Amino acid sequence: MSAGQRLPAVLVHDWLTGMRGGEKVLEQIAREYPSAPLYTLFHFPGSVSAELEAHAIHTSVLQHAPLVRRRYRHYLPLYPWAVERLRLPACELVVSSSHAVAKSVLKPEGSVHVCYCHTPMRYAWDQERAYFPRQNGPVAALRRRLLRRLRRWDAATAHRVDHYLANSSFVARRIGKYYNRSATVLHPPVDTEFFTPDPRVAREDFCLFVSALAPYKRIDVAVAACRELGLELRVVGSGPEQVRLERQAARQGGAQVRFLGGIEAEALRDLYRRAACFVQPGVEDFGISAVEALACGCPVAAQGRGGVMDIVESGRHGVLYEGDADPTAMAAAIDKSRNMRSNSLDLRERAESFSISDFRRQLRQFLEEAYRKPS
Repeated sequence: MSAGQRLPAVLVHDWLTGMRGGEKVLEQIAREYPSAPLYTLFHFPGSVSAELEAHAIHTSVLQHAPLVRRRYRHYLPLYPWAVERLRLPACELVVSSSHAVAKSVLKPEGSVHVCYCHTPMRYAWDQERAYFPRQNGPVAALRRRLLRRLRRWDAATAHRVDHYLANSSFVARRIGKYYNRSATVLHPPVDTEFFTPDPRVAREDFCLFVSALAPYKRIDVAVAACRELGLELRVVGSGPEQVRLERQAARQGGAQVRFLGGIEAEALRDLYRRAACFVQPGVEDFGISAVEALACGCPVAAQGRGGVMDIVESGRHGVLYEGDADPTAMAAAIDKSRNMRSNSLDLRERAESFSISDFRRQLRQFLEEAYRKPS
Protein backbone atom coordinates (compact mmCIF):
# COMPACT_ATOMS: atom_id res chain seq x y z
CA MET A 1 0.00 0.00 0.00
CA SER A 2 1.54 3.30 -1.08
CA ALA A 3 1.93 6.28 1.26
CA GLY A 4 -1.38 8.04 1.83
CA GLN A 5 -3.46 5.19 0.39
CA ARG A 6 -6.29 3.86 2.53
CA LEU A 7 -7.84 0.40 2.35
CA PRO A 8 -11.64 0.25 1.90
CA ALA A 9 -12.02 -1.97 4.97
CA VAL A 10 -10.17 -3.95 7.63
CA LEU A 11 -11.77 -6.88 9.49
CA VAL A 12 -11.18 -7.80 13.14
CA HIS A 13 -12.28 -10.96 14.96
CA ASP A 14 -11.48 -12.22 18.46
CA TRP A 15 -9.74 -15.44 17.45
CA LEU A 16 -9.81 -18.03 14.67
CA THR A 17 -9.85 -21.49 16.22
CA GLY A 18 -12.92 -23.13 14.63
CA MET A 19 -16.06 -22.54 12.58
CA ARG A 20 -18.76 -21.73 15.10
CA GLY A 21 -21.60 -19.22 14.89
CA GLY A 22 -19.37 -16.16 15.14
CA GLU A 23 -17.11 -17.38 12.37
CA LYS A 24 -20.10 -18.08 10.11
CA VAL A 25 -21.17 -14.48 10.57
CA LEU A 26 -17.61 -13.29 9.94
CA GLU A 27 -17.54 -15.33 6.73
CA GLN A 28 -20.55 -13.43 5.36
CA ILE A 29 -19.10 -10.07 6.43
CA ALA A 30 -15.83 -11.00 4.72
CA ARG A 31 -17.68 -11.67 1.47
CA GLU A 32 -18.48 -7.97 1.34
CA TYR A 33 -14.74 -7.23 1.49
CA PRO A 34 -12.93 -10.19 -0.13
CA SER A 35 -9.55 -8.41 -0.23
CA ALA A 36 -9.69 -6.97 3.30
CA PRO A 37 -6.97 -8.03 5.75
CA LEU A 38 -8.19 -9.86 8.84
CA TYR A 39 -6.74 -9.10 12.29
CA THR A 40 -7.16 -11.45 15.25
CA LEU A 41 -5.53 -12.44 18.55
CA PHE A 42 -4.51 -15.87 17.27
CA HIS A 43 -5.18 -18.09 14.29
CA PHE A 44 -4.80 -21.85 14.09
CA PRO A 45 -4.29 -22.52 10.36
CA GLY A 46 -6.85 -24.89 8.89
CA SER A 47 -9.38 -24.33 11.71
CA VAL A 48 -11.71 -22.05 9.73
CA SER A 49 -13.16 -22.12 6.24
CA ALA A 50 -10.99 -21.83 3.14
CA GLU A 51 -12.82 -18.59 2.37
CA LEU A 52 -11.60 -17.00 5.61
CA GLU A 53 -8.15 -18.58 5.29
CA ALA A 54 -7.82 -16.85 1.90
CA HIS A 55 -7.67 -13.43 3.60
CA ALA A 56 -4.35 -11.97 4.72
CA ILE A 57 -4.54 -12.90 8.42
CA HIS A 58 -2.54 -10.88 10.96
CA THR A 59 -2.22 -12.11 14.55
CA SER A 60 -1.23 -10.59 17.88
CA VAL A 61 1.79 -11.31 20.04
CA LEU A 62 -0.22 -14.12 21.65
CA GLN A 63 0.07 -16.20 18.48
CA HIS A 64 3.43 -17.53 19.69
CA ALA A 65 2.59 -17.86 23.39
CA PRO A 66 3.49 -21.24 24.96
CA LEU A 67 0.82 -23.95 24.55
CA VAL A 68 -1.58 -21.42 23.00
CA ARG A 69 -3.29 -24.05 20.83
CA ARG A 70 -4.47 -26.06 23.84
CA ARG A 71 -4.57 -23.31 26.48
CA TYR A 72 -5.63 -20.16 24.68
CA ARG A 73 -8.47 -19.53 27.16
CA HIS A 74 -5.89 -19.31 29.95
CA TYR A 75 -4.47 -16.17 28.34
CA LEU A 76 -7.70 -14.23 28.97
CA PRO A 77 -6.03 -11.66 31.30
CA LEU A 78 -3.71 -10.69 28.42
CA TYR A 79 -6.43 -10.27 25.78
CA PRO A 80 -6.95 -6.50 26.40
CA TRP A 81 -3.22 -5.85 26.23
CA ALA A 82 -2.85 -7.92 23.06
CA VAL A 83 -5.81 -6.45 21.13
CA GLU A 84 -4.61 -2.90 21.81
CA ARG A 85 -1.28 -3.78 20.21
CA LEU A 86 -2.83 -4.78 16.91
CA ARG A 87 -1.76 -2.10 14.44
CA LEU A 88 -4.41 -1.71 11.78
CA PRO A 89 -3.46 -0.10 8.47
CA ALA A 90 -5.05 3.14 7.27
CA CYS A 91 -8.56 2.35 6.08
CA GLU A 92 -12.01 3.80 5.55
CA LEU A 93 -13.92 1.24 7.61
CA VAL A 94 -13.13 -1.16 10.47
CA VAL A 95 -15.64 -3.99 10.86
CA SER A 96 -15.16 -6.05 14.01
CA SER A 97 -16.91 -9.31 14.88
CA SER A 98 -16.75 -9.47 18.65
CA HIS A 99 -17.85 -11.61 21.58
CA ALA A 100 -14.81 -10.72 23.68
CA VAL A 101 -12.25 -8.00 22.95
CA ALA A 102 -12.27 -7.33 19.18
CA LYS A 103 -14.61 -4.38 19.67
CA SER A 104 -11.89 -2.60 21.65
CA VAL A 105 -9.28 -2.54 18.88
CA LEU A 106 -7.71 0.87 18.27
CA LYS A 107 -8.99 2.11 14.93
CA PRO A 108 -6.84 4.11 12.50
CA GLU A 109 -7.39 7.85 12.44
CA GLY A 110 -10.23 8.92 10.18
CA SER A 111 -11.87 5.51 9.93
CA VAL A 112 -15.36 4.41 11.00
CA HIS A 113 -15.67 1.39 13.30
CA VAL A 114 -18.76 -0.83 13.06
CA CYS A 115 -18.93 -3.71 15.54
CA TYR A 116 -21.11 -6.76 15.00
CA CYS A 117 -21.47 -7.73 18.65
CA HIS A 118 -22.38 -11.36 19.29
CA THR A 119 -22.58 -10.49 23.00
CA PRO A 120 -20.70 -8.56 25.67
CA MET A 121 -18.37 -11.04 27.41
CA ARG A 122 -20.66 -13.42 29.30
CA TYR A 123 -18.03 -14.68 31.75
CA ALA A 124 -16.99 -11.14 32.68
CA TRP A 125 -20.47 -9.73 33.21
CA ASP A 126 -23.47 -11.84 34.22
CA GLN A 127 -22.41 -15.50 33.85
CA GLU A 128 -19.25 -15.71 35.92
CA ARG A 129 -20.69 -18.47 38.12
CA ALA A 130 -21.78 -20.55 35.12
CA TYR A 131 -18.27 -20.49 33.69
CA PHE A 132 -16.41 -20.63 37.00
CA PRO A 133 -18.51 -22.56 39.56
CA ARG A 134 -15.71 -22.72 42.14
CA GLN A 135 -16.06 -19.53 44.16
CA ASN A 136 -13.79 -20.27 47.13
CA GLY A 137 -10.04 -20.30 47.56
CA PRO A 138 -7.12 -18.13 46.45
CA VAL A 139 -7.50 -18.97 42.73
CA ALA A 140 -11.15 -17.88 42.80
CA ALA A 141 -10.22 -14.67 44.62
CA LEU A 142 -7.57 -13.86 42.02
CA ARG A 143 -10.00 -14.64 39.21
CA ARG A 144 -12.64 -12.31 40.64
CA ARG A 145 -10.07 -9.53 40.82
CA LEU A 146 -9.04 -10.12 37.21
CA LEU A 147 -12.65 -10.19 36.01
CA ARG A 148 -13.39 -6.90 37.81
CA ARG A 149 -10.49 -5.32 35.92
CA LEU A 150 -11.73 -6.87 32.67
CA ARG A 151 -15.25 -5.49 33.20
CA ARG A 152 -13.93 -1.99 33.85
CA TRP A 153 -11.77 -2.12 30.73
CA ASP A 154 -14.57 -3.59 28.61
CA ALA A 155 -17.00 -0.82 29.59
CA ALA A 156 -14.39 1.94 29.31
CA THR A 157 -13.46 0.93 25.73
CA ALA A 158 -17.03 0.60 24.44
CA HIS A 159 -16.83 4.14 23.04
CA ARG A 160 -14.18 3.02 20.51
CA VAL A 161 -17.03 1.66 18.37
CA ASP A 162 -18.93 4.17 16.26
CA HIS A 163 -21.92 1.94 15.48
CA TYR A 164 -23.04 -1.34 17.07
CA LEU A 165 -24.90 -4.19 15.40
CA ALA A 166 -26.41 -6.79 17.75
CA ASN A 167 -27.32 -10.34 16.76
CA SER A 168 -30.62 -10.24 18.70
CA SER A 169 -32.90 -8.00 20.73
CA PHE A 170 -31.54 -9.74 23.82
CA VAL A 171 -27.95 -8.76 22.98
CA ALA A 172 -29.01 -5.23 22.07
CA ARG A 173 -30.36 -4.88 25.61
CA ARG A 174 -27.09 -6.27 27.02
CA ILE A 175 -25.11 -3.72 24.99
CA GLY A 176 -27.32 -0.98 26.43
CA LYS A 177 -26.93 -2.30 29.96
CA TYR A 178 -23.16 -2.90 30.05
CA TYR A 179 -21.86 -0.44 27.45
CA ASN A 180 -24.53 2.29 27.67
CA ARG A 181 -24.74 2.24 23.87
CA SER A 182 -27.60 1.65 21.46
CA ALA A 183 -27.45 -1.10 18.85
CA THR A 184 -29.27 -2.05 15.67
CA VAL A 185 -30.45 -5.67 15.56
CA LEU A 186 -29.24 -7.72 12.59
CA HIS A 187 -29.90 -11.42 13.06
CA PRO A 188 -27.12 -13.82 12.02
CA PRO A 189 -27.30 -15.51 8.62
CA VAL A 190 -28.52 -19.09 8.32
CA ASP A 191 -27.97 -21.24 5.24
CA THR A 192 -31.63 -21.95 4.53
CA GLU A 193 -30.77 -23.14 1.02
CA PHE A 194 -28.80 -26.05 2.51
CA PHE A 195 -30.94 -26.75 5.58
CA THR A 196 -34.24 -27.90 4.10
CA PRO A 197 -36.98 -30.44 4.95
CA ASP A 198 -37.17 -33.78 3.19
CA PRO A 199 -40.71 -35.17 3.00
CA ARG A 200 -39.29 -38.65 2.34
CA VAL A 201 -37.67 -38.75 5.80
CA ALA A 202 -39.82 -39.77 8.76
CA ARG A 203 -39.49 -38.18 12.20
CA GLU A 204 -38.03 -40.42 14.92
CA ASP A 205 -38.56 -40.22 18.67
CA PHE A 206 -35.27 -38.63 19.78
CA CYS A 207 -34.27 -35.13 20.82
CA LEU A 208 -31.39 -33.21 19.32
CA PHE A 209 -28.96 -30.77 20.95
CA VAL A 210 -26.45 -28.93 18.74
CA SER A 211 -23.90 -26.59 20.27
CA ALA A 212 -20.44 -26.12 21.68
CA LEU A 213 -20.40 -27.85 25.07
CA ALA A 214 -19.87 -24.83 27.32
CA PRO A 215 -21.24 -24.45 30.88
CA TYR A 216 -23.89 -21.83 30.08
CA LYS A 217 -25.45 -24.11 27.44
CA ARG A 218 -26.96 -26.18 30.32
CA ILE A 219 -26.95 -29.47 28.46
CA ASP A 220 -27.27 -31.17 31.85
CA VAL A 221 -30.87 -29.88 31.93
CA ALA A 222 -31.61 -31.49 28.56
CA VAL A 223 -30.07 -34.77 29.74
CA ALA A 224 -32.23 -34.76 32.89
CA ALA A 225 -35.38 -33.81 30.95
CA CYS A 226 -34.91 -36.59 28.40
CA ARG A 227 -34.20 -39.08 31.19
CA GLU A 228 -37.50 -38.06 32.82
CA LEU A 229 -39.30 -38.78 29.53
CA GLY A 230 -37.32 -41.91 28.69
CA LEU A 231 -36.17 -40.36 25.42
CA GLU A 232 -32.88 -40.63 23.60
CA LEU A 233 -30.84 -37.42 23.38
CA ARG A 234 -28.30 -36.96 20.62
CA VAL A 235 -25.65 -34.33 21.24
CA VAL A 236 -23.72 -32.71 18.39
CA GLY A 237 -20.70 -30.60 19.31
CA SER A 238 -17.64 -30.62 21.50
CA GLY A 239 -16.08 -28.40 24.12
CA PRO A 240 -14.67 -28.15 27.63
CA GLU A 241 -17.75 -29.72 29.24
CA GLN A 242 -17.76 -32.89 27.14
CA VAL A 243 -15.79 -35.22 29.43
CA ARG A 244 -17.75 -34.18 32.53
CA LEU A 245 -21.09 -34.55 30.76
CA GLU A 246 -20.24 -37.99 29.36
CA ARG A 247 -19.26 -39.20 32.84
CA GLN A 248 -22.39 -37.70 34.38
CA ALA A 249 -24.65 -39.30 31.77
CA ALA A 250 -22.96 -42.69 32.30
CA ARG A 251 -23.49 -42.49 36.08
CA GLN A 252 -27.13 -41.44 35.88
CA GLY A 253 -28.25 -44.04 33.35
CA GLY A 254 -31.85 -43.87 32.18
CA ALA A 255 -32.30 -42.26 28.79
CA GLN A 256 -29.60 -42.96 26.31
CA VAL A 257 -27.35 -39.99 25.57
CA ARG A 258 -25.23 -40.18 22.43
CA PHE A 259 -22.35 -37.73 22.14
CA LEU A 260 -21.63 -37.45 18.42
CA GLY A 261 -18.94 -34.76 18.52
CA GLY A 262 -18.41 -32.65 15.43
CA ILE A 263 -20.10 -34.09 12.33
CA GLU A 264 -20.34 -33.17 8.65
CA ALA A 265 -23.02 -30.72 7.53
CA GLU A 266 -24.94 -33.39 5.60
CA ALA A 267 -25.13 -35.63 8.67
CA LEU A 268 -26.31 -32.71 10.79
CA ARG A 269 -29.02 -31.86 8.28
CA ASP A 270 -30.17 -35.48 8.37
CA LEU A 271 -30.48 -35.32 12.17
CA TYR A 272 -32.53 -32.11 11.97
CA ARG A 273 -34.84 -33.81 9.47
CA ARG A 274 -35.38 -36.89 11.67
CA ALA A 275 -35.42 -35.50 15.23
CA ALA A 276 -38.71 -35.20 17.10
CA CYS A 277 -37.59 -31.83 18.39
CA PHE A 278 -34.57 -29.62 18.86
CA VAL A 279 -33.80 -28.73 22.49
CA GLN A 280 -32.21 -25.54 23.80
CA PRO A 281 -32.10 -25.52 27.60
CA GLY A 282 -29.69 -22.59 28.05
CA VAL A 283 -30.10 -18.89 27.41
CA GLU A 284 -28.57 -18.19 23.99
CA ASP A 285 -27.60 -14.80 22.62
CA PHE A 286 -29.31 -15.83 19.38
CA GLY A 287 -29.39 -19.51 18.41
CA ILE A 288 -28.37 -20.33 14.83
CA SER A 289 -28.93 -24.05 15.44
CA ALA A 290 -32.55 -23.42 16.39
CA VAL A 291 -33.10 -21.69 13.05
CA GLU A 292 -31.36 -24.53 11.19
CA ALA A 293 -33.74 -26.95 12.90
CA LEU A 294 -36.80 -24.93 11.87
CA ALA A 295 -35.46 -24.75 8.32
CA CYS A 296 -35.53 -28.56 8.27
CA GLY A 297 -39.06 -28.67 9.67
CA CYS A 298 -38.00 -29.59 13.23
CA PRO A 299 -39.83 -27.84 16.11
CA VAL A 300 -37.92 -26.27 19.01
CA ALA A 301 -38.29 -26.80 22.77
CA ALA A 302 -36.42 -24.08 24.65
CA GLN A 303 -36.23 -21.91 27.71
CA GLY A 304 -38.20 -18.76 26.92
CA ARG A 305 -35.39 -16.28 27.45
CA GLY A 306 -32.67 -14.75 25.31
CA GLY A 307 -32.32 -14.72 21.55
CA VAL A 308 -34.80 -17.55 20.99
CA MET A 309 -37.55 -15.00 21.64
CA ASP A 310 -36.66 -13.46 18.25
CA ILE A 311 -36.98 -16.89 16.59
CA VAL A 312 -39.76 -19.03 18.07
CA GLU A 313 -43.41 -18.23 18.59
CA SER A 314 -44.45 -20.68 21.28
CA GLY A 315 -47.22 -23.02 20.19
CA ARG A 316 -46.45 -22.41 16.53
CA HIS A 317 -42.74 -23.12 15.96
CA GLY A 318 -42.29 -25.21 19.09
CA VAL A 319 -42.73 -24.68 22.83
CA LEU A 320 -41.01 -22.16 25.12
CA TYR A 321 -41.12 -22.70 28.85
CA GLU A 322 -40.87 -20.07 31.58
CA GLY A 323 -38.45 -20.05 34.45
CA ASP A 324 -34.80 -20.91 34.85
CA ALA A 325 -33.02 -24.09 33.78
CA ASP A 326 -35.66 -26.54 35.08
CA PRO A 327 -35.53 -30.18 33.85
CA THR A 328 -39.21 -30.79 34.64
CA ALA A 329 -40.34 -27.69 32.75
CA MET A 330 -38.00 -28.64 29.88
CA ALA A 331 -39.48 -32.16 29.83
CA ALA A 332 -43.01 -30.72 29.61
CA ALA A 333 -41.95 -28.46 26.73
CA ILE A 334 -40.35 -31.39 24.90
CA ASP A 335 -43.47 -33.50 25.39
CA LYS A 336 -45.75 -30.75 24.07
CA SER A 337 -43.43 -30.08 21.14
CA ARG A 338 -43.37 -33.77 20.16
CA ASN A 339 -47.13 -33.99 20.23
CA MET A 340 -48.08 -30.71 18.57
CA ARG A 341 -49.00 -30.85 14.92
CA SER A 342 -46.27 -28.66 13.50
CA ASN A 343 -46.60 -27.45 9.95
CA SER A 344 -43.15 -27.99 8.45
CA LEU A 345 -43.83 -25.34 5.80
CA ASP A 346 -44.71 -22.85 8.53
CA LEU A 347 -41.47 -23.67 10.38
CA ARG A 348 -39.58 -23.37 7.12
CA GLU A 349 -41.13 -19.99 6.33
CA ARG A 350 -40.04 -18.69 9.74
CA ALA A 351 -36.46 -19.85 9.17
CA GLU A 352 -36.30 -18.18 5.76
CA SER A 353 -36.56 -14.76 7.40
CA PHE A 354 -32.98 -15.37 8.64
CA SER A 355 -31.54 -16.24 5.24
CA ILE A 356 -28.03 -15.36 4.10
CA SER A 357 -29.35 -13.15 1.30
CA ASP A 358 -31.42 -11.07 3.75
CA PHE A 359 -28.45 -10.74 6.10
CA ARG A 360 -26.12 -9.61 3.29
CA ARG A 361 -28.63 -7.07 2.01
CA GLN A 362 -29.26 -5.55 5.44
CA LEU A 363 -25.56 -5.58 6.34
CA ARG A 364 -24.58 -3.80 3.12
CA GLN A 365 -27.23 -1.15 3.67
CA PHE A 366 -26.17 -0.58 7.28
CA LEU A 367 -22.46 -0.29 6.46
CA GLU A 368 -23.13 2.18 3.67
CA GLU A 369 -25.27 4.34 5.96
CA ALA A 370 -22.84 4.07 8.88
CA TYR A 371 -19.99 5.29 6.72
CA ARG A 372 -21.98 8.34 5.61
CA LYS A 373 -23.39 9.43 8.97
CA PRO A 374 -21.53 10.69 12.05
CA SER A 375 -21.16 8.41 15.08
